[in-house]
Amino acid sequence: MDILPRISTVIIANGRFPSHPLPLSLIERAEYIVCTDGAANDFIAHGGRPDAIVGDCDSVSEENRLLYAHILHRDPDQETNDLTKSVHFCVKNGRKEIVIVGGTGYREDHTLGNISLLADYMEEATVEMYTNYGIFTPMRGSVEFSSFPGQQVSLFPIDRTAVTTRNLKYPLTGRILTNWWQGTLNESLNSAFTVISSGRVILFRVYA
Repeated sequence: MDILPRISTVIIANGRFPSHPLPLSLIERAEYIVCTDGAANDFIAHGGRPDAIVGDCDSVSEENRLLYAHILHRDPDQETNDLTKSVHFCVKNGRKEIVIVGGTGYREDHTLGNISLLADYMEEATVEMYTNYGIFTPMRGSVEFSSFPGQQVSLFPIDRTAVTTRNLKYPLTGRILTNWWQGTLNESLNSAFTVISSGRVILFRVYA
């Protein structure tokens, strides 16, 4: 019997389809799966059945467009990307605990854009992005993260505000990070660590 908790909502974005067991398990345990329109083709090809397909719907194959017409939610707005449309769709429908997979792995500009958007999504939902290597979590305030000794940790500040950490190998005390590289390649010292900042920070933790 599966003793792991069910995952409320998973959004599959149009990056590289996951290959790591952890994001794949999140898809398997999801109560509700939303595909951005380009991701639907890959997910269906892997034997999946989405609950909703969201986006401008210009990337869904003609076959899938016909088969899944009843769950297509077209949004032609060109001021947002399909991932953002999918998050807004979930929030509008009361789904505010969201895991994103497939958000990285192809073009670097798309990858950076998708990661940076987590800082916006955190204003309306609890959201994390799982890749084939680790977890991106947006945060603000004082947040304790579960960890393990030696876990690699990187911090990417969105706002230019002071950052303080506890239980990281290279501590920060009221440090303003002026470039993303300055917060990379840190390391957890214990079973948990804390990050404190009044501004938005996107945290990355590698898997065990």
